[in-house]
Amino acid sequence: MNITFIGGGNMASALIGGLLQQGFSARQLSAIEINAEKREKIKQAFRISVFAELTNEAITSDVIVLSVKPQQLFQLAQKLAPILADQLVISIAAGISTVDISRWLEGYQKVVRAMPNTPSLVRAGVTGLFAAACVSEQDKINAESILAAVGSTLWLESEEMLHAVTAISGSGPAYVFYFIESMQQAGVELGLTAEQARQLSLQTFLGASKLASESAEDAAILRARVTSKGGTTEQAILMMEKNDIKCKIISAIHAANQRSRQMSDEFSKI
Repeated sequence: MNITFIGGGNMASALIGGLLQQGFSARQLSAIEINAEKREKIKQAFRISVFAELTNEAITSDVIVLSVKPQQLFQLAQKLAPILADQLVISIAAGISTVDISRWLEGYQKVVRAMPNTPSLVRAGVTGLFAAACVSEQDKINAESILAAVGSTLWLESEEMLHAVTAISGSGPAYVFYFIESMQQAGVELGLTAEQARQLSLQTFLGASKLASESAEDAAILRARVTSKGGTTEQAILMMEKNDIKCKIISAIHAANQRSRQMSDEFSKI
């Protein structure tokens, strides 16, 4: 399987690096990047072929991964449509439905949408996937193998659920960073050095996430086990409940979900 990435940003670089680690050869991978500096960076980092513009020669592959910003996808699709053959097209652009991608590609149907997240940069991501109706089982396997190079994957039966994926895992790293940021600030206010507060906060998140992922029990049960009656943890949890923190987090995720839907509606009008 030969793969061409259109766009050479962070996510494309993460996928290229992950695929090379998974055993793909540099000859199987190529990229198209109009920015000269990014082009050179990709060449130096991965030793793959990198093209400066979209041409027939540049997309002689089995799979094309659209890794550009959502605002750039319409113009890209207009250029790509006339030179597509029978490639599987995977889009990692947020908010743009398979229906709109297919429409912009002049009716081309072999389209898979993928919603990876930024931990993919360290091969610890999670990606939601949805395939248009005519995508074959083999093409689904190929799409999954590409995204699995940077973390875990899950298929969705309804494309609508990609909004929820965006709100939970796509935007989710920012929620975690926000909490880490708050813990670090509290640590400094309590007398720790910035480095000490950082180490304690990061390792706590790493350890708690590992514990939760390796446990068959619900997070609520794990949280209750740490919350001894009359202890320090209970005081912290009681303060969070008093300030309705859980409901505020849930509301924030609903807001992200709603914005994802709005973005999709905006792009569908193009």
